[in-house]
Amino acid sequence: MDTSKGTMFCATLLKLAVLVTLARHVSAKTLKYQVYEEQKVGTVIARLREDVADVLSKLPSSIPLRFRAMQRGSASLLSVRDQDGEISIRTKIDREKLCEKNLNCTIEFDVLTLPTEHLQLFHIEVEILDINDNAPQFARPVIPIEISETAAVGTRIPLDSASDPDVGENSLNTYSLTPSDFFMIDILTRTDGAKYAELVVLKELDREVRASYELQLTASDRGVPPKFGTTLLKISIADSNDNNPVFEKPSYVINLLENSPLGSLLIDLNATDPDEGTNGKIVYSFSSHVSPKILETFKINSDNGHLTLMRKVDFESTNSYDIDVQAQDMGPNSMPAHCKVIIKVVDVNDNKPDISINLMSTGNEEIAYISETAPVDTFVALVRVDDLDSGLNGEVECRLHGQGHFRLQKTYEKNYMILTNVTLDREKKSEYSLSVIAEDKGSPSLSTIKHFTVQVQDENDNAPKFEKSRYEISKAENNSPGAYLSSVRASDPDLGPNGQVSYSILETTVHGSPISTYVTIDPSNGDIYALRTFDREDVSQISFLVQARDSGSPPLRSNVTVVLTVLDENDNRPVIMMPQLWNHTADVPVSKYAEAGDVVTVIRAIDRDSGANGNLSCSVVGGNEAGYFAMDAKTCEIRTNISMQDVPQDHVELTIQVQDHGSQPLSARALLRLSLYENIENHMNPHLTGGRTGDGPLDVSMIIIFSLVAICAVLLLIMVAFALHCTREKKDTRSYNCRVAESTYQQHPKKPSRQIHKGDITLVPTVNGTLPIRAHHRSPTSSPGPERAHMGSRQSQHSRQSLNSLVTISSNHIPENFALELTHATPPVE
Repeated sequence: MDTSKGTMFCATLLKLAVLVTLARHVSAKTLKYQVYEEQKVGTVIARLREDVADVLSKLPSSIPLRFRAMQRGSASLLSVRDQDGEISIRTKIDREKLCEKNLNCTIEFDVLTLPTEHLQLFHIEVEILDINDNAPQFARPVIPIEISETAAVGTRIPLDSASDPDVGENSLNTYSLTPSDFFMIDILTRTDGAKYAELVVLKELDREVRASYELQLTASDRGVPPKFGTTLLKISIADSNDNNPVFEKPSYVINLLENSPLGSLLIDLNATDPDEGTNGKIVYSFSSHVSPKILETFKINSDNGHLTLMRKVDFESTNSYDIDVQAQDMGPNSMPAHCKVIIKVVDVNDNKPDISINLMSTGNEEIAYISETAPVDTFVALVRVDDLDSGLNGEVECRLHGQGHFRLQKTYEKNYMILTNVTLDREKKSEYSLSVIAEDKGSPSLSTIKHFTVQVQDENDNAPKFEKSRYEISKAENNSPGAYLSSVRASDPDLGPNGQVSYSILETTVHGSPISTYVTIDPSNGDIYALRTFDREDVSQISFLVQARDSGSPPLRSNVTVVLTVLDENDNRPVIMMPQLWNHTADVPVSKYAEAGDVVTVIRAIDRDSGANGNLSCSVVGGNEAGYFAMDAKTCEIRTNISMQDVPQDHVELTIQVQDHGSQPLSARALLRLSLYENIENHMNPHLTGGRTGDGPLDVSMIIIFSLVAICAVLLLIMVAFALHCTREKKDTRSYNCRVAESTYQQHPKKPSRQIHKGDITLVPTVNGTLPIRAHHRSPTSSPGPERAHMGSRQSQHSRQSLNSLVTISSNHIPENFALELTHATPPVE
């Protein structure tokens, strides 16, 4: 077969699926291909995606599969493409260099599919087929042969063998000799299968008739077309020597242990010659055509024929030797005798198993990396075990030593996979040291241990965890803005960004205001700070959620509740509600006929503080020097100590004090003008006396309603006065009344400097029934008096809902001489 036909055969690839081993999640399959040697670089051998479509069809179609070759040794001669698993020739392959004379020349490697969650394992065997690219060749172009004329018919003389590195049909097949009446060749086969030729004498020779012969020896193979090699036999006919040496046997077979020591005697060859003197003196030697390898390995003693071992033999490289030995006397025209010594090397267990571990990691070959979220039966490494010995000496058992988190599974002959046996957790154990132990069945057995490390890679599988399930913190009111409140801490055992925690406060509202206006948190360390001054009387407790979030992808979060309790301080004075005070004074009528122990009046007071700061007690601090009256400190009742008829005057002024129990107590005082009347019914005022009318004391809401009526009356008077003022000034073009502007607009001689729009009108609530007044829009706003602010801050919810709206024209859009803001009690504006 010529080279072009060989190229055509390369396109025809033989694929044999001979083994399929399925694991729970990982399948293993062996694929066999054939390709001829000496093909061009880039020649395609196979496309795995097509050849294993039946296996890949069971995987999710959305997964972008990639192919990765786990190559070793000669596998580098081939390349595997990632996207489709195309196997092609990377470097031109010479089968004779790769495998020498071995009949089976195969490149083996493994291919994995990625990602590992859908890993499939394919064992690839590519057989390299031989082409007839070598002709048989003799070591010498001319082979000299000397034969005695007395040589008997049938005498045999071994000839040099030709060598052909090709195998099979392309290897050496036969020899041929130039036709001759006196000589022929006999073709024989050695124990290793190599063919050689022996020259056979056909007729009696006569030196005087013909002294020499030249014959051409040809070696040929069976290739298509066949190739040839030739050498010239130069045969010289020598004078007779009566007797020739003779060996006891034509051949000997010796079994040689491959671990035999150097110098071991293999055989004592004994040839005899009945002649005397030099004609009977025998010299032993190797035949001239023995290979250099035999000359290096063995030695024969020329005097006694002892064959000894000079170099270690190795069953795994050469399991037999064929040695041609000759014995020749020292006489003239000596005819040598030949014998064959066949040495069979016996295998001993002298090779330890060899372990090769292919890890998925790139770089460090002794460390495998696997994610902690990898499921059970995730592929970790591929293990191959080889032993050059034969028989039981080459049968190897493999096991995995280490923690029970991994297991060893055999895929096919000599190959194993290491898979995860459990789900890993990096936070519990981040590294595993594993050992693969391979032991043969020889006697004694030999073993090999290979170590490697599995490092568990971190995944964001842990959310931040707070130290407490709930944080409760306290802070006294009236704090400074920016004051430190407390800290929350969350830990995350993950590594790197997966374990970096940041903090935030989840948005919520407190009394209608965002929580972000009350507190803030340092995102890096969880320190919480106040953003405003807290007033316990407004907000006594704040509850909010703090979220801890790591920086993984995607991030994980956890929340914790933080409860902030605002602690009370004694920052509010008592306020006397009853009797109603005017300028801190109240008139209280008292019956002139009241007896000792009668209730004169009851002091009602409130304090917005809590606890001891809001616990009040009453006392008389002035005006009771005569002891006419007594006050109960708890109930704040003022009672008579004597009969009022015994009081010499008609009027008594008592100064009373209401005081809280704070560490630094605050108090309020009032002057009570007690007037004695004979007809008390005409002067009775329940609001002042605290007495009872009907079913109980006067409701506080009635007081507020009366106050609002009075305020509305005052507002009405102000509006009337302002309307009169606008009428007098209507010709002034610099300002005009907003209520009459539109109706009188047509009569104005000229337009105002600017029209008023809806955006210029704002709604301003009146405070405690009092109108806010400002003299000029550029002047600073006057702050309300302390007493007005003090009273306004303590209005009940009912009174606040009763406040009227104030319509205000924006001072930025009216003339500068507009000194008074227009107010009017109106219904709520929508």
